[in-house]
Formats: sequence, C-alpha cells, structure tokens
Amino acid sequence: MIPLETWLLYCVACAALAATPGPNMLFLVSRTLAQGRSAGFVSLAGTSTGFALHALAAAFGLSALLAAVPLAFEVGKWAGAIYLAWLAIVMWRTSVEPEASVAAPHSTPRAMYRQGLLTAVLNPKVAVFQLALFPQFVDPAHGSVLAQSLVLAITQLVIVVAGDSVCVFAATGARRWFARRPGWGRWSKRALAGVFGALAARLALQSRT
Repeated sequence: MIPLETWLLYCVACAALAATPGPNMLFLVSRTLAQGRSAGFVSLAGTSTGFALHALAAAFGLSALLAAVPLAFEVGKWAGAIYLAWLAIVMWRTSVEPEASVAAPHSTPRAMYRQGLLTAVLNPKVAVFQLALFPQFVDPAHGSVLAQSLVLAITQLVIVVAGDSVCVFAATGARRWFARRPGWGRWSKRALAGVFGALAARLALQSRT
C-alpha cells in the first residue's frame, strides 16, 4: 500500500487545495447565506457526492476519456455551463418576487441536493485534475494501483468534506448577522444568482490545459 510519508504528503496537498476558494466552496457559502445551515449541508451532500463520483472515476481510469477526447470534455463543459446559467436565471427571477414570497424557502432539500450534485458532476475540469493528481502519489511497486487510487480518493473526499463543512458553519454565523438587516432575503438570492452566473461563465471559459 501507500507509504505513510507519501500519504501524509498527499493529505497536506489535499488540505491546501481544500483551503483554496473554488466553485464548490463559493456555491456552498452562497447557499448557506441564502437559506441557512441546513440548506448548506444538504447542498454539501450533493457536491460531495459529485466529487466522490469524479474521484472514483479517476481511480478507475474513466477520467482519461475526458483528458483524451476533446469532444467529451467540451460536451461536459457546456452542459455544466448551461445548467448553471439556468440556475442563475431562476434564482434571479425569485429575487424580484414580492418580499412575502422572498422570505419563503425557494428550494426543497431534494432540489438543493440535485443542484449541488450537478454543479460538481458537470465540471469536467475536476475529473481532469483528479487524473493529473493521483499518478503523482501512486507507485505500482507498492501494490494494486486501483487500491492505492481508492485510498487517495477516500482521503481527499474526507478532507474536502471537512473543509467545506467549516465553510458552511462560518457562513451560518455570517447569515445571523445579515438576517438582522432589512432586505437581506432578496439580496441573498441575487447574490446566489450572481454566483451561479459567475460559475457558468468560468466553466464556459475553461480549457483542458
């Protein structure tokens, strides 16, 4: 199996990556600010599931398809960008409704989970990144490559979920402060719509490099 020193180095790398603001973190913080801690953790379950799927795909070598076939990468990229743009439009439209409806929950737990899942899954850059990261810490001389890759996938998932959970708790505290400000319900939705729009644009401009 993976030597302890190699695994610890990998943990440090994963912790550094988890601490770097990215699309998932931005999405989770915005969702928590808009609807609270429960919404943040339901969304976290979705993004974590998507991240796990990418990690498992990398472990089994499926992500090589995205790296090797330009069309597969482009299809995944534009599907994700279109989906995020659609979410931005829907969220912005709810933000201009009367204040009474703005105060009501606008997404069910199932919808929030699905949004988090698709936001993570429809980002082909994550799959390509996983494919580039794992080989640096896998050595066939230490046993099954698949087993080592699965250990790396599980390790990264645990670290990423822990880091994102901290972000949700921090955003919960910030939301209490904002909740005392009039009009926050409407502007929180507009902020979330802006996040979706920015993520859509970012994804559309990504390349495989």
